[in-house]
Amino acid sequence: MGNPSKDIPWFTIFDAYDIHNHDFDKEPFYITAKQIKTACQDFKKTAEKEVRILCYQAQRKDKPQVFVDQGLFLLPVKNGEYVIVKGEGYVDIPTINSEAILFDSKIDFRLYSNEVGNSEMQHLDFAHAAGMIEDFCDVGNLYLTIRGRKYTPPFSFRVGNTLINQQSVQTEVDAGYEGKNHVVLIEAKNTGVDDIIIRQMYYPFRKWSEDVSVKFGKKVITVFFEKREFQYLFWMYEFTNEDDYNSIRLVKSSRYIIS
Repeated sequence: MGNPSKDIPWFTIFDAYDIHNHDFDKEPFYITAKQIKTACQDFKKTAEKEVRILCYQAQRKDKPQVFVDQGLFLLPVKNGEYVIVKGEGYVDIPTINSEAILFDSKIDFRLYSNEVGNSEMQHLDFAHAAGMIEDFCDVGNLYLTIRGRKYTPPFSFRVGNTLINQQSVQTEVDAGYEGKNHVVLIEAKNTGVDDIIIRQMYYPFRKWSEDVSVKFGKKVITVFFEKREFQYLFWMYEFTNEDDYNSIRLVKSSRYIIS
């Protein structure tokens, strides 16, 4: 456990601001990028002092040892500001053991440009073009309408009994699709992962719920997608309580093979 390149820098940060003695059961600890940079200014390697690298904790394996030891994880709450929280910050991506669906693509000719490279985006685009995303979500026709980075509106939420006030951060989804009554947000990877930080689905969910659910009554669906060799894998998640970070629940999962 732990992440060697981050272990010593984060221990130094905890020392600098007496975070070791902070009562996380009572409240989270807010910290700025400037504070992190100041505490790590004497380190020589970029990976040991670059804020962006130190704060990257997309999977459990990315957490430094001091976070692992105390059951903590890191969330952005404003550009340049973070909060250290006690609780479970990640969701498992379970193995899909059901039989693969042999899928007939709705494309009536072979796409060659899609075979150049190996990016998350191109696999996701092909899955949509072939009709797999519409088949998995089963909410009718879906049209690509969201891509890239957006800012979240301010919102509050809970991790366990801890209240977090998020002011506005830059967030993104790999693709978002709109249908007649739904918006589907997809987080994609092209390498197998065992878990991801819930924030990657929760922040976009809250942002687009505000923009399309509250205003227009459309339900927001969150999906995790992976391309592994010749298989296309989908996991659909939902948040049973939008104010509860840990209310994430797996709805269904499927794996597809193009016929």
